[in-house]
Order: sequence, then C-alpha cells, then structure tokens
Amino acid sequence: MTSSVGVGEPSLAARLDRLPVGRIHLVAVICVGLGFFFDTYEVFLAGTLSVVLKQSFGFGGDSLKLLLASAFVGQFAGALVLGRLADRIGRRNSFLLNLLIYSVFSLVGGLAPNVEVLVGARFLAGMGLGAELTLGDSYLSDLLPPRVRGRLIAAAYTIGFLGVPAAGFLGRGLVGRSPVGVDGWRWMFFLGALGAVLVWALRRVLPESPRWLESVGRHEEADRIVTAWETDAVRRGHALSEPAPVPAPTTPPETAPRRPPFRVLFTGPFLRRTVMAWIMNVMSAIGYYGFGTIATLVLVAKGYTVLTSLSFLALTYVGYPLGSLLSLPVIERFERRAIVAVSASGMAVAGLLFGFAGSGTTVVLWGTLFTLISNVYSNGYHVFTAELYPTAVRATAVGAAYALSRLVTAALPFVLIPILDHAGSGAVFTVVAAALVILALDVLALGPRTTGLPVDQAAALPQQRPAPAPTARELTPALELDQPGGPQHA
Repeated sequence: MTSSVGVGEPSLAARLDRLPVGRIHLVAVICVGLGFFFDTYEVFLAGTLSVVLKQSFGFGGDSLKLLLASAFVGQFAGALVLGRLADRIGRRNSFLLNLLIYSVFSLVGGLAPNVEVLVGARFLAGMGLGAELTLGDSYLSDLLPPRVRGRLIAAAYTIGFLGVPAAGFLGRGLVGRSPVGVDGWRWMFFLGALGAVLVWALRRVLPESPRWLESVGRHEEADRIVTAWETDAVRRGHALSEPAPVPAPTTPPETAPRRPPFRVLFTGPFLRRTVMAWIMNVMSAIGYYGFGTIATLVLVAKGYTVLTSLSFLALTYVGYPLGSLLSLPVIERFERRAIVAVSASGMAVAGLLFGFAGSGTTVVLWGTLFTLISNVYSNGYHVFTAELYPTAVRATAVGAAYALSRLVTAALPFVLIPILDHAGSGAVFTVVAAALVILALDVLALGPRTTGLPVDQAAALPQQRPAPAPTARELTPALELDQPGGPQHA
C-alpha cells in the first residue's frame, strides 16, 4: 500500500477503522488504563489523607487548602503544556515524559520534611499527570475502531478507577502505622512513584499514533505501522474490507502550514463545541471532584473519627470501578451526550442525599451511589470529549478544556471548605448538584451526536459529514486539519 495522499488512494483513517480488535488494541487499552490508575490515585490521595496530613504538619486552614489545591494547579499547567506538546512531539513521547515527571516528584513528596516541600512536590507531580487523561483519550481515539471505541476506552478507565479504592484502602490501612519506621502516609507516595516507573517501562512497547504521524507528514512511518497491523489481522484469519479513498487536498502540501493555531478552536466549525466543552469541564470539576476533594473533611464535620471517615470513604470508593464497569454495556448503546446528561443528573440527586445523610449506613449507601453514577458519567464524558475534534488539534483542544477543569478544581478547597465550615455539608452538595444540572443542560443544548461514527467523522459538523456509504470515511473541509496540506481556519 502506498503512503502518499491523493485521489483514489487508500485512506489511512479508513484502514484503521476497518481493523478488527487485535493485540495492539488490547495492549494499548491496558497500558493507558494503568496510567489512568495513577492519575485517579493521585487525584484522590490528598483528599483521602487531608485530615492525617493536617495532623502530621499542623496545617492551618489556608495550608490545608493549598495542599489540596497544589496537585490540581500542577495538572492545570501540565494539561496546557503537555497537551500542546503532544500535538508536536507525539502521543507516545508525551506519555513517557509525563509519567517520568510524576514518578520523580511523587518520590520527593514522600520524602518531604516540611509543608513547603510537600506542596511543591504535589504541584510538580500533578504537572506530570496533567495531560495523562487527555493523552490517553486522544491516543485511544486515534487507534480504536469506531464500533468498539466507546467500550474499550471505558475499559481503560475501569482499570484506571481501581486507583480510587486503592487510595482509600491504603489510606485506611497505613494511617497511624509506620512500616519499617516510616510514616504510613509517606508509603502511599512511594508506592505511587514505584508503580508509575513500572507503567513507564510497559508503555515503551506502544507505537506512535498513525493518525498523528500522518497529520505531521510522516506518511511512511504511519503506513508501516498500519500495514503491520493489517498483516497481523489477515494472519489471524480476518477478511479486511476495501478502504475508501481519501479526497485530494485543496491546498498543495508544500505551501500549507502543518500545525493549526490554537485559535482555530474558536472559529466557526469548532466554536460551538469549544463553548460546550469548556462549560462542561468547569461544571464537571465542581460536580465530580467536589466529592473527592473534601469528602473526608465532610465526614469529620459530621462527627465521625478520622479512621471511621477513611473506612466509610474506602467503601464508597468501590463505586468508582463498579460504575466504570456498568458503563461498558451502555456506552455504545446510547448517544454519548445522553449518557453524560442523564448520569450528571443522577449524580446531583445522589450528592444531595449524601450531603444530608444522617447515619453511617446512609453515608455509605448514598456515597457509593454517587461514585457509581460518577463513573458512568466519567466514561461517557471522556469518550465524548475525545470525539469533538480532529486529530491535528485533538490533544491541544481536549487538553485546554481539561486544564480549565483542573484550575477550577484547584479553587474548590478555597470555596467549598468555607461553605462546609459555615453552612454544613448539605450546602456544599447543593452547590455540587447545581453545577451538575447546569452541565446536563449544556450538553443537551450544545452537544453533537458522535456515537458509532469514525473519529474523524464524529469530529465533523453534521452538514459536513459525508453521505452514508458502505466504506465512507472521507474527511470534510473543516477537518482537513488532519492532512498536512489542509487549510487553516484562523
């Protein structure tokens, strides 16, 4: 097969979309999912240990808020920098870089002698993980066939969300103990650093995204990778359909710029989606992370001891991977935007019930229901977001929206803790519920339909999508960003 782009020649996107699920897809899902594990572990680590660290370092109110915010501020910076970098140096290289940064500074956090070093280490570790989820979403969207894309991305997140109960149960088991003379909370940072190094080594086997290689003009490399996958599929007995031809570029490759500017996200074809995605991410930060960020403090405010609070949280955190599993049979059955809107509404109800719960049983019951629904929402959200933009700007666009959510999450302790102190947990979760209702309305009003479409076609506006055809995978004018010769919408 040729690797050049022209009329009548095979479309690389169509060749990828027709592939059966094979070893490379499963390896990618596992390796990406293991990276997600450490992102969720890190996100919920400070919330799990907030009361313990408050006692260990004698934190005052502002110091505690700063500790809770530091990793999210780092993730904001990392999502912006590494997300943009991924569209320049590739998904694979960015994958390796971000886990290396996280591992080093997670180790530094475990060795921290004082609050200043701990907060700084949390910021830098968060920066390393800032683009982890957006890179994973972009990479898997680049690789996976449309008929299974939703389920397999949800499977990667199911692996990843095991990190939440891991943080909960490790916190419950290590708090108040000092294995080999080292404080238990420090071991939680050390385990995160060690695990990330192991995943970094595993990820070295992953190939670069062929879609990204093609988008930067490295056609021969992209063709070589896809040809190897096609050969493997045929060897395993699969008959591959004939791929559709790619339309000729309207601008000569030698005169067209290859990298679209950031402002393309705010032009006609993408403005509506960018507005929708940014509102969704701001409200998601309040609704989704509002629970995990201060849940321990909420339970202590209800009168439970630290150990009892950690025990309750560890139990409720089991809902995260269970909810992710629950999403698998529905993620391809219903429209992504419907899944996002309905599950966000369910989270609003469960959050209110948790906030006003008056007994240990109802705390665990409604908390588990909240976390379970949360990850039906989360998987729908991540798949949906990755389908909004074409390859050439996907990591940048998703990274920018995600960075905004991390910035809002960093501000949450400074907003929610005073509300908790002055008005109680019911008021906190009223704010959370309101954000989730706004999110649902935003997605229903502005969100496009994407379920079951090839990723390039899902990223097109409805009027730009090609007419139905057995093998149609044609790119539209707005999506010629994916071709080195495509026009720039600036």
